Amino acid sequence: MTMMRSLLLLIVLAGGGTWGWQQWSANQPATPRYQSEVLRRGDVVRRVSANGTLNPVTIVNVGTQVSGTVRTIHVDFNAKVAPGDKLLELDDSLLHAQARQSLASLKSAQAALDLARANQQRSQALLAQDYISRQEMDQSVQAYRSAVAQLELAQAQADKDQINLKNSVIRSPVSGVVIDRMVDVGQTVAASFQTPTLIRIAQDLAQMQIDANFAEADIGYIKAGQIAHFTVDAWPDRSFVGTVRQVRLNATVQQNVVTYDVVIAVDNPEQRLMPGMTAYVTLAVDQRQDVLLLPNAALRYKPVTQQEQGTTEKRSRKKDGASGIVHLLENDQPRAVSVTLGLSDQRYTEMVDGEVTPGQVVVTGERVTDQRTAGSGGGLLRMRMF
Repeated sequence: MTMMRSLLLLIVLAGGGTWGWQQWSANQPATPRYQSEVLRRGDVVRRVSANGTLNPVTIVNVGTQVSGTVRTIHVDFNAKVAPGDKLLELDDSLLHAQARQSLASLKSAQAALDLARANQQRSQALLAQDYISRQEMDQSVQAYRSAVAQLELAQAQADKDQINLKNSVIRSPVSGVVIDRMVDVGQTVAASFQTPTLIRIAQDLAQMQIDANFAEADIGYIKAGQIAHFTVDAWPDRSFVGTVRQVRLNATVQQNVVTYDVVIAVDNPEQRLMPGMTAYVTLAVDQRQDVLLLPNAALRYKPVTQQEQGTTEKRSRKKDGASGIVHLLENDQPRAVSVTLGLSDQRYTEMVDGEVTPGQVVVTGERVTDQRTAGSGGGLLRMRMF
């Protein structure tokens, strides 16, 4: 009897709880079935984005015209230099020896020329007295001219060796900042067909440029003179501004992906931007003002059919084109309306034509009743994602 009473009590309590839950649920406000948004007018801007690298506008690679061992380095990274400042010096022992040798050769050629000149003058006097033949006179003239040529050759060699000796001191050709030093003291450098780079100088860090790679799908919207906004990781809370200077025609193809280099000029008066920084560039390539804005979610929305309920959800995607369909919410029911579309961004699309006016309510999503819980009276709603 005791067990029967306990079981009867549990049944009564369960029934009372169920009745109480139903009464409470009936008094709750009904959850709206549709997600919606009120249409309004506004501006829509089309933007394209890409990553790029900050570089100085002009980088001068300073090399060497002579071979030798680095003896002294006068500059280091970030050093400011002016035209003519010493950058480094090479060991000039051999160059000094060559210069002295060429100077000695020059003196010898000068002495030979003096002798040839004297012989020519004597030959002229002897020829006038018929003491020598005309052939001997011609030989003395030829010897004099050869001595003149040998002197010029020796002079050129001496000048060349003096220039090489002077070039053992490598100086800055421009004013700027040293951004790279590629040699150390004691290192041997060789001047060959390809001059080695010793020092790299950024001519002016107050003027820089971004080399950004834009996809071929976006390159048609980009023109010289457009304003570019970009950020860098070093200053995440600050936005910088640049101007498109050039769209280079030389394409880059990597793994069948075609990109084009867009050069963006950047003013850097505070020199906060450094060479090599990664820039995240955004360009506003087109915009419309005071147009009717359609939420992109409304263009992707499709009503849930009776067959779709309780099965795997289907997604609809907005297809690119000049037309689309939106569903106006009238008397708690969606009504399909065709519209002509214009410019689009990530959230809204311009409506060019259609039976839609500001203030109307458009469906952007739908809440679908879960059939697995509907029979239990739970009334659990799950959101349908679009």
